[in-house]
Amino acid sequence: MNLQSNDFELFGLKQQFAQERDEVDALWKALQRQAHPDKFSAQDAAAQRVAMQWSVRINEAHQRLKDPVKRAAYLCELAGAPINLHSNTAMPAEFLMQQMQWREALDEAQGVEAVQALESEVRSARTRLLQQVASLIDQDHDFAAAAQAVRCLMFMEKFVHDLGQRLEALES
Repeated sequence: MNLQSNDFELFGLKQQFAQERDEVDALWKALQRQAHPDKFSAQDAAAQRVAMQWSVRINEAHQRLKDPVKRAAYLCELAGAPINLHSNTAMPAEFLMQQMQWREALDEAQGVEAVQALESEVRSARTRLLQQVASLIDQDHDFAAAAQAVRCLMFMEKFVHDLGQRLEALES
């Protein structure tokens, strides 16, 4: 194992968006079994530190690989098209309009059913956009367009979080 390997190399996976979550999880467990710090408890402090570094590195890679949005963002970064969410907030006009409509719908939602219906709509849109990202990365290799779509997905995730908070408030 090499600490400088990218996440896909570390896990022995093809560098692509399409990944099976069960396989990613199984590889994570196998890597953790090899590098877990407890296996090195009888060794010197230096070996224990290295094992801890490996364990942290494996966990960080797992967090990126198991989450489709994080995985897509990572692939874009590896391809030279970083997301730069804090410095690049450019969004397609139609997505901005959709965001505004969703925000208005959330502001106007009076009950649990209305918020749940909105959440269902947003989750469906997220699924469609994830499929588009998969195609942009794996088939078209258009990482700039994929990066823009990932920024949209990140905004959608925040909105789904806001929906969840609103549901909690309505249900309590």
